[in-house]
Amino acid sequence: MADNIIIRVQSPDGMKKIPSTKRETAAAFLKKVAKEFGFNSNGFSIYLNRNKTGEILSQNKTLSLLKIKHGDMLFLFPSGSSGEVMDTATPHSSSSLPSTSSSSASSSSSSSSFLMPRSHSAPSQIQEDEIDQYLAKQDGKIYRNRDPQLCRHGALGKCVHCVPLEPFDEDYLNHLDPPVKHMSFHAYIRKLTGGADKGKFAALENISCKIKSGCEGHPPWPEGICTKCQPSAITLNRQKYRHVDNIMFENHTIADRFLDFWRKTGSQRMGYLYGRYTEHKDIPLGIRAEVAAIYEPPQNATQNSLEMLEDPKAAAVEEIAAKLGLCKVGWIFTDLLSEDTRIGTVRYSRNKDTYYLSAEECITAGYFQNQHSNPCRLSRDGHFGSKFVTVVATGGPDNQVHFEGYQVSNQCMALVRDECLLPCRDAPELGYAKESSPEQYVPDVFFKDKDKFGNDVTFLARPLPVEYLIIDITTTFPKDPQYTFSSTQRFPIENRDILGETQDFHSLATYLSQCSSAMFLNIVSDFHLLLFLVTNEVMPLRDSIGLLLDAVKTSNEDLAQTWKKSEQWATIEQLCSTVGGQPSSSLGYEAMGGPSVPASSSAMWSCLHCTFMNQPGTEHCEMCSLPRS
Repeated sequence: MADNIIIRVQSPDGMKKIPSTKRETAAAFLKKVAKEFGFNSNGFSIYLNRNKTGEILSQNKTLSLLKIKHGDMLFLFPSGSSGEVMDTATPHSSSSLPSTSSSSASSSSSSSSFLMPRSHSAPSQIQEDEIDQYLAKQDGKIYRNRDPQLCRHGALGKCVHCVPLEPFDEDYLNHLDPPVKHMSFHAYIRKLTGGADKGKFAALENISCKIKSGCEGHPPWPEGICTKCQPSAITLNRQKYRHVDNIMFENHTIADRFLDFWRKTGSQRMGYLYGRYTEHKDIPLGIRAEVAAIYEPPQNATQNSLEMLEDPKAAAVEEIAAKLGLCKVGWIFTDLLSEDTRIGTVRYSRNKDTYYLSAEECITAGYFQNQHSNPCRLSRDGHFGSKFVTVVATGGPDNQVHFEGYQVSNQCMALVRDECLLPCRDAPELGYAKESSPEQYVPDVFFKDKDKFGNDVTFLARPLPVEYLIIDITTTFPKDPQYTFSSTQRFPIENRDILGETQDFHSLATYLSQCSSAMFLNIVSDFHLLLFLVTNEVMPLRDSIGLLLDAVKTSNEDLAQTWKKSEQWATIEQLCSTVGGQPSSSLGYEAMGGPSVPASSSAMWSCLHCTFMNQPGTEHCEMCSLPRS
């Protein structure tokens, strides 16, 4: 009986105990292991050590000769595994092991998922944004030069006065000019994943304000609730990090064209910002949202209100932007009121004495941020926070138009997502946390403030100052303008029919006749023109414009010239020539800068009912016989 021993074998699927004897050969022992774990004879390898050293081969040596004793732990790795070293805090807990296959991942219990290592805490299929993947590979440390007065060491030495700082160092951020109140999101991740454990168990949890489902110990709400399914109360804190650290418009033309609507009508306007995320080098591991174009969806606007309407072109806009290498990075709206029309000043209405964002605007921003969540590998849900920004065009202290950037905190996103936050009717700077009802349970929401004696006091968020939910972001314009879309002429912006600016083939003919550039790429490099070519009802080019979009994206004139020779563009030219009352050969861009012929007043017209192109001078459609009006 003394020869009987038990050997523990640790695998990615868990640990199993294999009975054996001291005189059993290694080959016989490996067969037992294969049978126990369900492998074939060549489907795994066993090692004496966790770091894959001391492999046990199939041979006739006994276990005693291999110095394997009773109770020893051996480590099994399936063939074709990634070679990742297993790292477990408790050998007897299978849920703490990293998963190396889909079957092993499914075997982990949900109750112990918080013990999973960082690299396996999120689904492996999560595809983070390119900027996040890039910043995750960067060092991020803040390097300092040797101080000639304080450093007493050689050129190769380091001391507390010149050692590199971590990207989340608060003293460094506070001493920048201007001071940075919020560290970057990737600096916050470095703070979580630092320390002795290297953030092995770090995880970002999304806040939930809903009752957890599946609790069977009591009737459902409102008849019953327990501590297991009840969401925790929320105490609002000012967020220490932000997902975007800077917003930059590529040039002033983008903003000026957007403001033209307010200048001409006095009504407010909103639009979606399309651009890309890049590295912001002024802040350690920072992210910048670069705006290349503004798309204005259908909307009803007055001097004091905005109503967004359903947009039938939304999918086409997203498709075009994706093919151009752009994405929706935020939204912008105006809040402008003229102060003195003679000198062009506007009223300074948003300040510390009123509000920066109203509660209704915070809720709208939270809605958009929830729609555009940020993919994140550290979250079990696969997403955490958002990079979607809010820009307000409003009056500044100098009574000129200023662009102010904001985001709302992740706590605000959760309150909006779970429909727990309402605006106040008579106080735009205050929100209101809903009370529980038979239809919905709402957790208590608190915030801390100082009373008249200077003491920190906790208040119930009914009402709630929205400054607890706001994160401000610097909005800038570059010294040297950049142009993703290089056209010097202005094609009419969509959904501005109220101004008499319509997107049709007559406006396209006029636009082309005004273009004097010899390069076809410069002529078609306009976001609103490309959108019209794809979405117009007469000659939509959604399936055939891919080559032109690639040419604009890569600034490749040869590709643009290739697409220009296509049948689709020839048809567009013919339509423009017919509608504009001039032959295509006389267009200004065809004449290489020569004088352009003005459009004729007697032009063909498109039927509003069947889109058939009718001859000038007719009042009824030749195809459907319906009147022109």
